[in-house]
Amino acid sequence: MSRNKIMIMITAMLIFVMIVSACQSAAPTTQMTESITFGMILVGPYNDSGWSESTYNGGQYVVDHMPGTKLLYIDNSFNQKTTPAQQAESLVSQGASVIIFNSDSFKDDSNTFAQAHPDIVTFMLSGDQQWKEGEDYKGYPNMINIMGKMEYTKEMAGCAAALTTQTGKIGYLGPLINDETRRLTDSAFLGAKYCWTQVLGNNASDLTFSVTWIGNWFNIPGQTLDPTSVADDFYNTGFDVVISGIDTTEALMEAKKMSDAGKTVYAVAYDYSDACAGAPNVCLGVPYFNWGPALLKNMQEIAAGTWTPHFEWNGPDWANFNNPDSGGVGFTYGEGLTASNKTILEKFQSDLAGGLDLWTGPINLQDGSVYLNAGEVATDQQIWYMPQLLEGMLGQSQ
Repeated sequence: MSRNKIMIMITAMLIFVMIVSACQSAAPTTQMTESITFGMILVGPYNDSGWSESTYNGGQYVVDHMPGTKLLYIDNSFNQKTTPAQQAESLVSQGASVIIFNSDSFKDDSNTFAQAHPDIVTFMLSGDQQWKEGEDYKGYPNMINIMGKMEYTKEMAGCAAALTTQTGKIGYLGPLINDETRRLTDSAFLGAKYCWTQVLGNNASDLTFSVTWIGNWFNIPGQTLDPTSVADDFYNTGFDVVISGIDTTEALMEAKKMSDAGKTVYAVAYDYSDACAGAPNVCLGVPYFNWGPALLKNMQEIAAGTWTPHFEWNGPDWANFNNPDSGGVGFTYGEGLTASNKTILEKFQSDLAGGLDLWTGPINLQDGSVYLNAGEVATDQQIWYMPQLLEGMLGQSQ
């Protein structure tokens, strides 16, 4: 073999090695392993009957379905003396090789941590850092964003409220104001308006949909409005259904208290599939997150060495609705629904599964500006980055 051919072969081999090395450096080195210890940073208590308990149960789903996994967690993150990024460092020091941040409020901390630990796969539940078509794409080689398409089941929540209200007044107990909370609140309004007008045949002008934001995901004395007082204000001023958008169950508990005192009022809970258990008779249902299947799939890929960074926005499993082993969101039908209203709501669910899209114009924003022209269907980006409440809603957009 000539010297030139030998040099060509050596050069080709070196180029191949460089390409392989570059590919390996683009993502965490994840080889087949028999065990994974993963850590969760939870914004609230792990047993809050809401967002954090739903996330925690998703972690337990992984442990139950993937032998060799171990869950570590820090809950009540806001009550700690350290930042969420520092809390993640603590979990890594205890052996965690995967970290899950469970709140949109942790977005900056997840960025800080992911950049400081390129060898640690970082889950951000919500967020858009890995969405190539998003407005804040970072493209970290070791991060995944996972979110459920709660918009569908929030529409069901709004429909349930509209079918049930006798006063035509629906209250929405909101957390803080951002793109996520606006789009979910707007989804509930769209569902309520559709079922109020198209199903019940009422005039849109006879429906009141009012939003009060408390200022955070749950009550922080001295910093937020008291969600118990906000719920009571709704119930004491003619609102007979309150939809919760916060992480905890005050709306449901106050509905129970009012009902026990003789008022006919109801609530729609949020986040956690079994949230109605605290007050079943006044609960119309729960739009909930089902984190387990997506977490398990990604953990299995990490263990197999096939995981890649990406963005997920997971809808319901329409073919097998409320299946705990599939779908990113679901809706628990509450005992507070009458049999006839449950049948109507199930039909609405079926219509959504069949392609009914309430994010279709004409729709205006709260300030009267055009959001969607007649017949125009909102893009994922238009929904995700929702700038205002919608025309016809009461409450602050900013």
